[in-house]
Amino acid sequence: MKYLAKFLYVISVRQTELTLIIFLFLTISLLDAVGIGLVGPFIGLAVNPGLIQKNDILSSLYKYIGFQDTNKFIALLGLIIIVTFYLKSFFYYQIQNYVYKFCYARQVKLRLRLMDAYLSAPYTFHLRTNSAHILQNIGGESANFIYSIAIPLLNSVANGFVLLVLLLLLAKTDFVATVSVLGLLLVAIVPFHYFRHSVARWGKEGLEANTETVRITNHAIGGLKETKVIGCEEFFKAQLNGQTNKYAKAASRFHVFQLLPRIVVETLLITFVVGFVSLSLAFEQRAESLVSVLGIFAIASIRLMPSASQLIASMGLLRNNEPTLDRLYLDLKELEVSEARCLAEKTRGAALESFNQENSGHLKSLKTETLMFRNRITLDRISYCYPAAASNALKEVSLTIHKGESIALIGKSGAGKTSLVDVLLGLLIPQSGDIQVDGFSIYERLRSWQNLIGYIPQSIFLIDDTIAGNIAFGVPYNQIDQRKLDNAIRLAQLSELVAQLPEGIQTVVGERGTLLSGGQRQRIGIARALYHEREVLVLDEATSALDNETEQLISESIRSLSGTKTIIIIAHRLTTVKDCDRIYTMSKGQIINSGSYQEIVLGNQIPQS
Repeated sequence: MKYLAKFLYVISVRQTELTLIIFLFLTISLLDAVGIGLVGPFIGLAVNPGLIQKNDILSSLYKYIGFQDTNKFIALLGLIIIVTFYLKSFFYYQIQNYVYKFCYARQVKLRLRLMDAYLSAPYTFHLRTNSAHILQNIGGESANFIYSIAIPLLNSVANGFVLLVLLLLLAKTDFVATVSVLGLLLVAIVPFHYFRHSVARWGKEGLEANTETVRITNHAIGGLKETKVIGCEEFFKAQLNGQTNKYAKAASRFHVFQLLPRIVVETLLITFVVGFVSLSLAFEQRAESLVSVLGIFAIASIRLMPSASQLIASMGLLRNNEPTLDRLYLDLKELEVSEARCLAEKTRGAALESFNQENSGHLKSLKTETLMFRNRITLDRISYCYPAAASNALKEVSLTIHKGESIALIGKSGAGKTSLVDVLLGLLIPQSGDIQVDGFSIYERLRSWQNLIGYIPQSIFLIDDTIAGNIAFGVPYNQIDQRKLDNAIRLAQLSELVAQLPEGIQTVVGERGTLLSGGQRQRIGIARALYHEREVLVLDEATSALDNETEQLISESIRSLSGTKTIIIIAHRLTTVKDCDRIYTMSKGQIINSGSYQEIVLGNQIPQS
């Protein structure tokens, strides 16, 4: 039952849809039983036409139609049985078609649900979760869930119905023989039940190996330049070889094990048929009905064998892929709880009922709405502690930033600068304190606050797309505003670069912008923030990896925005912050002093390492 509960949670389907599928499976099972149930009497009539007169229904039908020849009447019955089987086959195909469409439609929705959950997850979740885990879940495990859990589970329901109906039909035909068949099927199930833990272990080993394969590949290809220069290709190949061998071993064991149901069931049923005939011939009292009984059992076995073997194989497949179900279930559950907690934190100081109403009634407007920023941003005694950390990363940090002002946060590594910026960006929610824009708490409209901010990190994330696509990041091509694009390129001092390129703004920059220099990537990052018309620009070590000349160019780009944009800079290079209106020095999660560049830097008020 736990397995089923997890499955229903992950697949997230309406009860009416599952009820419809179960009803369709039951219908096709009954059609199977009717079709097979007619075969035995038909064979009996063919052997002994005199049985027509002994059966009230057949006798009345025979007289009503007005047949004079029993052979023609039997041929008509045969035609009816054939039509019944054709109809059954047609319905079976349509039902299976519906089931597969249903399952793969759920795969689409599951991938979207996972993507939404991961994108909505608290920033701390991504700090402790390897990207290979997320990529594997959205790409591989969502597909595996449908192919190896949803479809086998629904097929198990279908085959279970077929077996139940066929066994009831056989019991009506010959109870003793049916009990024998049931006993043989139970014998076939016993060894598979015994090995269930091994099957689950093979699934877990395969899942872990696949995830590690993605992680190793990401490391090797993601750091390709370092990999080739250092010459550590063999290191990654050895790691990959170990994990792929681990997967191959687990997968081969399981797939060989999956062959057993068909072999065992087929062998046992053949044993039953031969044994049944032998026993029937040994006792004269069973010889009279042997032909019709054998007809029903023979036809039933054609359907019974694949249903039984598929049912047992599906049970093994479900057990083998239980780790996939657990992983998706636990991630979705954790993210659901985290999202609820995050919502609660984000609504500090605001009525939850009001927040929910805004999210349900005005969700679209909230995504594009921007907070009005006229005067100042105030950080009031902000404290933050990372999950499971021993001490606070930020301790009652307070400062005020006026509109159009540029400020800098400096200090040693670990001083809390990046943590403070992550709080400003709304990625981390402080345990205490508040951030206000003109006296209005950002946590009442966090999305609207984030729509005010442009973020420019040390390493700009560029997609394998055109310069235009990277600047207008997240905007469909047919919706890119050319005026805003041109203005962003000019302000970020990219005009000369674009003019030199043969394809201009349609030049593809390569994966992660490998075809551009570091300075060009940084200026695209600035242009991105400007295109989206963000009033507050946050530069997190944006020039620390650049040479002096390139840094000077970027600094000029930033200086040209002074007064029109509010700028927050994190920097190690003190030359980067010399034009800032105010500099804050941080140490151990606190602001220890502040002042102008002359006061802090030239006055040597920076704590020594």
